[in-house]
Amino acid sequence: TPSVKLPDYTCSYRTNWTLPPALWMPETPIRRPTLRGRFTIAAKHHITIAEIYESELVDIEKAIAHYEQAADYYKGEESNSSANKCLLKVGHYSAQLEQYQKAIEIYEQVAMSTMDNPLLKYNAKEYFFKASLCHFIVDELNAKLAIEKYEEMFPAFTDSRDKLIKNKLLEAHEEQNSEAFTEAVKEFDSISRLDQWLTTMLLRIKKTIQGDAGDLK
Repeated sequence: TPSVKLPDYTCSYRTNWTLPPALWMPETPIRRPTLRGRFTIAAKHHITIAEIYESELVDIEKAIAHYEQAADYYKGEESNSSANKCLLKVGHYSAQLEQYQKAIEIYEQVAMSTMDNPLLKYNAKEYFFKASLCHFIVDELNAKLAIEKYEEMFPAFTDSRDKLIKNKLLEAHEEQNSEAFTEAVKEFDSISRLDQWLTTMLLRIKKTIQGDAGDLK
C-alpha cells in the first residue's frame, strides 16, 4: 500500500502543544491522579540521582540540586513530609559548604512546618537548634536574636536541653573562653551523642575564639 504523506500543517500543529499526547484528551477522572503519580516518580528519580552524587561521584552541589528538585515535586503533590526530608538534606549539605543563610532558611522552614504537628513537633527543636548554630557561625549577635525569635515562635524551645547548651556556648564565646566552650560541648555530647555534622559546626564556632587551637578536646 503506498504511503500517504500528511500535510505539513499536521506536524506544526502538534509541536505547538506543551502537554504530552496522553493529556490531549478531555478531563477524565483518572487524569489528575496519573499526573500526581508522575510527579512522585520524578521525585524518586531525582532522589536516586542525588544519592549517586552523594556517595559515588561525591559532587555535593549537584546532589543538592537534585534534592531541591525532588522537594519541589513533592510539594506539588502536597507530600510535605517527603518534601521536608529532601529539604533537610539540602540544609545539611548547604551548611557543610558554608552556605549558612540557605541552611538557616531551610531549617527554619522545616521547623515551622512541623512544630504544629503533635507527632513531629519534637523534631522542630532539633531544626531550630541547627539553624541557631548556623547563625552562631555567621555572627554571635545573630545567634542571640535567632534564639529569641525561636522562643517566641515555639515556646517549647525555651525549656529544651538544646537551649541550655546554646546559652553555655554563647557565654563561653562571649568570654572568649575556649575551655568553657569545650566543657559545654562535652556536656551536650554526654546527653546526646554528637554526629559528624554537629561536630563540624561546633568546631567552626570554636575556631572563632581567639587563640583557640581548633579542636574539641
